[in-house]
Amino acid sequence: MTQSENDISHNQMAAAIRVLSMDAVQQANSGHPGMPMGMADVATVLFTKHLKFDPAWPAWPDRDRFILSAGHGSMLLYSLLYLTGYEKPTIEDIKNFRVLHKPCAGHPEFEEAPGIEMTTGPLGQGLASSVGFALAERLSAARMGDVVDHYTYVIAGDGCLMEGISHEAISMAGHLKLGKMILLWDDNRICIDGETDMTVSDDQLKRFEASNWHVIETDGHDPVLIDAAIEAAKADDRPSLIACKTVIGYGAPTKQGTSAAHGAPLGADEIKSVREFLNWHHAPFVIPEDILNAWRTTGARGKAISASWKKSFSTLDQNIQDDFNRRLNSDLPSGFDQAVKAAKAELIKKPVKVATRKASQMALEVINPLMNENIGGSADLTGSNLTLTSGMSAVTASDFTGNYMYYGVREFGMSAAMNGLALHGEFMPYGGTFFVFTDYCRSAIRLSALMKQRVIYVMTHDSIGLGEDGPTHQPIEHLASLRAMPNVATYRPCDAVETLEAWAAAAADKTRPSIIVLSRQSVPQVRLKQNDENLTSKGGYVLRSADGEAKVTIIATGTEVEIALEARTRLQADGIGTRIVSMPCTENFDQQSAEYQAEVLGGTKVNASVEAGSTYGWANYIGRSGIKIGIDSFGASAPAPDLYEYFGITADRLVDDIKAKL
Repeated sequence: MTQSENDISHNQMAAAIRVLSMDAVQQANSGHPGMPMGMADVATVLFTKHLKFDPAWPAWPDRDRFILSAGHGSMLLYSLLYLTGYEKPTIEDIKNFRVLHKPCAGHPEFEEAPGIEMTTGPLGQGLASSVGFALAERLSAARMGDVVDHYTYVIAGDGCLMEGISHEAISMAGHLKLGKMILLWDDNRICIDGETDMTVSDDQLKRFEASNWHVIETDGHDPVLIDAAIEAAKADDRPSLIACKTVIGYGAPTKQGTSAAHGAPLGADEIKSVREFLNWHHAPFVIPEDILNAWRTTGARGKAISASWKKSFSTLDQNIQDDFNRRLNSDLPSGFDQAVKAAKAELIKKPVKVATRKASQMALEVINPLMNENIGGSADLTGSNLTLTSGMSAVTASDFTGNYMYYGVREFGMSAAMNGLALHGEFMPYGGTFFVFTDYCRSAIRLSALMKQRVIYVMTHDSIGLGEDGPTHQPIEHLASLRAMPNVATYRPCDAVETLEAWAAAAADKTRPSIIVLSRQSVPQVRLKQNDENLTSKGGYVLRSADGEAKVTIIATGTEVEIALEARTRLQADGIGTRIVSMPCTENFDQQSAEYQAEVLGGTKVNASVEAGSTYGWANYIGRSGIKIGIDSFGASAPAPDLYEYFGITADRLVDDIKAKL
């Protein structure tokens, strides 16, 4: 600390966090005062003695990352941001805690205020995404050198460690020896229902040790011991767990140490007693000038450090600087569009019949050499997802120059880590598993969408077409449910051209995650005419017009486009003019103009949809009286052709139903 900070005691600075937190929760009449009050000492030591940050440059690339995984304790973060001098939140914002359209939301929300590194609240995900943040630092340092050198600090509670994702996260971090990841565990032994021994008896220290972590126990209310623990963590080359023994709601005479302090206002009488205990004789939301100045001095310290970093960065080769800034802005490299157009032209010239998972790998063979920001991976399904391309190498604990992650059977952990990789700023992560296992990834996908992150989920084995593995592995409701999730682009391409276009659209999308849904079985290439426009990015388009008067429109996706085209051939032979619409991404189609949508949908006498999945949602495009061919039950174990016949996903049924309707 500087001399001016030394004039103010640690206890006074920590008390500022405690009173702001309890006062904001009291005014909102909802919230979680217990964790901020319990972890105020730990946070004060971290911010005053260790954390590298600059409130005047919140996006400074080499800042330490601070993640509040226990997001319910959001007032801890808001208090720290205000006290250290960030532009937001202001004291008025804190007074409006949990108020509509104010930055101090109930749980931290990415981009609501500078200094909020990610949206947290779903317990365990901040911890798991921190693995991605820490991994990104190592990857970036391997590419950029000493100009990248920072820590990832995460505060997590008992609930975060109970969540299953924590097991995936700590295993991954320990395996990769992410030594610059430091987890500060709020070890207060309290959960919502009461004491944690009602629920869990794990020896957390041994658990982390077993996963190759450095483990320390400390008194979470002793600043000297907290400081020493963080120093010891920084000196170890393994990720570190610091078990901070704390009292939830510290200072509240009748509620501290109990679940009563966790998730409700303390009440006027209890707050009065806290003020007396802390020797804090000031009105709500009033921080004395000397204490606020001490905190602002802490925040101002980073200005010289960030300026020195900027000077060091400016000495790098200009091409390195430009490429780093391009990647931070998620801009595509020069030549990207031309390379995609050339690859598409080659496909038109030499059509291929391949599974779309193979077409995805072919697309990545074009894209990966251009995009050094791409970090690929798979949840132990590399050979099935086909996410590895030539020239890629594995990321290991001893070599972070690689660009491919073997995530292991950790679908949820992979997805959360990819969020951290994307949030760090300079990487575009993509990772694969079977489409049915989006169920394991869903909460992380939802956070990708909430935070508007460019994370690409490569989901193969997209339907009953995977065959004999049976109903546990055959996705049915997954397309419909992901299409229902806001701010997600779900692509189900029908051939190699659409797959290439889907990848191009996903890479260009700065504000959404994309899910690229791919087949196990081979499909013929149906896009056979040169068109430089990315039709897949429009979501839906007319693949084949009717010969003569159009009486029927068939909408299909993915592998069922082939079935629709076969039905069209037979209907046209009988004089029934039939149009085919390929609809690889309903979300993108819904964003098109009303005129474009009407033109594509056609307004014919009979409309039909065919997709090997739930029929839910297709009435939006074919009307309530349209013909919906799909599967509204679970699948079965058999070869794919037998399954398509059994479930009636055939051209025969499509033709018969359309003729009956006519």
